[in-house]
Amino acid sequence: MEFTETSTAGLKREYRVIVPASDLEARVNERLDDLKNRVQLRGFRPGKVPVAHLKRLYGKSAMAEVIEATVNEANSKIIADKKLKLAIEPKVVLPTEQSDVEKVIEGKSDLAYTVEMEIVPPITLVDFKSLKLTRLTAEVTDQEIDQAVTTIAEQNKPFIAKTEGAANGDRVTMSFEGSMAGVPFEGGKGTDVPLLLGSGQFIPGFEEHLLGMKAGENKTFNVKFPDDYRATALAGKDATFAVTVGAVETPGEVKIDDDFAKALGLESLSKLKDAVKERIAREHAAASRQKLKRTLFDDVDERHKFEPPPTLVEQEFANVWAQVEKDLKDQNRTFEDEGTTEEKSRAEYRAIAERRVRLGLVIAEIGERNNIKVTDEQLRSAVMEQVRQFPGQERQIWEYYQKNPNALAAIRAPLFEDKVVDFLVELAEVTDKPVSREELFKEDEE
Repeated sequence: MEFTETSTAGLKREYRVIVPASDLEARVNERLDDLKNRVQLRGFRPGKVPVAHLKRLYGKSAMAEVIEATVNEANSKIIADKKLKLAIEPKVVLPTEQSDVEKVIEGKSDLAYTVEMEIVPPITLVDFKSLKLTRLTAEVTDQEIDQAVTTIAEQNKPFIAKTEGAANGDRVTMSFEGSMAGVPFEGGKGTDVPLLLGSGQFIPGFEEHLLGMKAGENKTFNVKFPDDYRATALAGKDATFAVTVGAVETPGEVKIDDDFAKALGLESLSKLKDAVKERIAREHAAASRQKLKRTLFDDVDERHKFEPPPTLVEQEFANVWAQVEKDLKDQNRTFEDEGTTEEKSRAEYRAIAERRVRLGLVIAEIGERNNIKVTDEQLRSAVMEQVRQFPGQERQIWEYYQKNPNALAAIRAPLFEDKVVDFLVELAEVTDKPVSREELFKEDEE
């Protein structure tokens, strides 16, 4: 096998590969010789089938297998000899003329093809001990705990049936059916649906029509779907709803004490507050880590500037842009509504795609050089976390991940990223900065 570099452009390489017909024939004969000892043909004893006869029967299929294996081996040799690190799978361009292909398969011509490769550029990693990071931290205050307990109490208020008409704050249980021009529309029907009046859960104008209604009453009224309604088929359209109120309930009072805590399965109010404090502390820790991670990635990206493989950038941009267009369509909005243009948005999201690809390559390089890996046990635990989110479907979900390498890779990737982050944070000089909860969550809320 011989190969010659025929083109070099940026991160793209092209090679011309020639495999002599004699080499292919020798490998085909090896395969047929091996097949001779295993195949059973009428009229021949096992192991006594002439190779020439086998070639007539299986020669073309054997040659096809040999060509595929030879191409893979040749490409691997190019990668190894040139010490290349590929960004994507090689693109093989075989002869296009049918006559040329047939000659190769018949063993009358050398195999000549072109292979295009796109490589990852050499990445020079900085000394990560020089990183200086600030980690925001926030203590859990008594006020936060009391507010959280009060919220829990509000969410667990008992509702008591009332005979008067419904008012804001009451819970109405209703059945309804919506129609347009007398024709019911998909998703416009519900049975025994609870609605807290004043919550704004339904489209504007709907809840107002329920005010004053009593249990057992019926009402038909017209409302208009918002212009930016997520279901574009309904956006901006008039609809008629026929509603039957099954029950009207008003919220009762909840006394926050030991009995309330016991009703939630805890020993006392003190234990409830301890549990709430632990939950809030975990929220703080997660927000703190997320901010630290963003700062770290900003720093890493700033210190590693190189041209990422264009095909990887195109693939990432295509994924990002598809999501952007889907979100706009679902919200029935345009780029003008967002105060920008499609051209500007494309440029912004392409820059985001380049950053993601570049960071991904740097993270992979850090992991490779420092032998950072996700263990099978860690991956298995993460998969089980996903499985537990689908009660009753555990077996199907588990089999799904076992049979879909891409789905498994989607779980492995964030685990690997977190391990690299931990590695870098351990090397960096990290200074803790106490802040308020508002400051800790400010960016996320924006």
